[in-house]
Amino acid sequence: AASLQKMQRAGNPWGLPAQERLTWSEGLNVPTVQDNPDFDVLYWVGCSAAYDRRTMKVARAVAQLLQHAEVNFAVLGPEERCTGESARRMGDEFLFQELAATNIETFTRHNVKKIVTHCPHCLNSLRQDYPQFDGHYEVVHHTQFLGELVTARKLRAATVMNETVTYHDPCYLARVNGITEAPRDLLPDNLEEMPRNGCQTACCGAGGGRMWFDDPASERIGAGRITEAMDTGAHTVAVSCPFCLTMMTDGIAAKKPELKVRDVAELMMDENG
Repeated sequence: AASLQKMQRAGNPWGLPAQERLTWSEGLNVPTVQDNPDFDVLYWVGCSAAYDRRTMKVARAVAQLLQHAEVNFAVLGPEERCTGESARRMGDEFLFQELAATNIETFTRHNVKKIVTHCPHCLNSLRQDYPQFDGHYEVVHHTQFLGELVTARKLRAATVMNETVTYHDPCYLARVNGITEAPRDLLPDNLEEMPRNGCQTACCGAGGGRMWFDDPASERIGAGRITEAMDTGAHTVAVSCPFCLTMMTDGIAAKKPELKVRDVAELMMDENG
């Protein structure tokens, strides 16, 4: 319940100030909607990348890839609020609607039409929930958008040399929105698939608001998924969701610390840096 109170008070589940929403972008010259009012694409950063040190690196990778490909984009910065996805899944419908109304009003003010986000929870909320309140936008996952840029030869896909990679499908990307090929198209061909993959993926344990529960690691829903990832023998677990990144990193650190967990965008930065 503390996370819901913080969302209500500060517009994010960490309860941190809106002014800090651009901390992740220090030194990158990321344009805000004020700097670049005629942007084509809004990069929706989300609360996790704004306030979580590890996820900040994902946002930095995405922003640098967009800059490298010369995409005309902008971010909302301090005007961004939590989408309210976790609030709705945890049953606080009033708080969800309050946050959605604020964000939709902001989108309207800045004439937002296309949104790119690296967070499947934000993606699902903006894509499936916001239209119920007259918020209609083209919403794509960062792996889909980066894939378009690779096809247009503006970026290169990841080639992880001499190492095997496995990919963990986030529930809200694969099961709920059917996006399974876009991330794989950005990864090397020698992918070691886990037994449960694609739309049959297994939850990391953070969905439905459980990201904000203090379960001990041994009792988390995703414990079996950690074992599956280790059993592939891969050197790197590729992910494409901030919550999966947190859960997989925590779970693996306890059992096999040399196994790296990285977002697809971070793997692409190795090629396009």
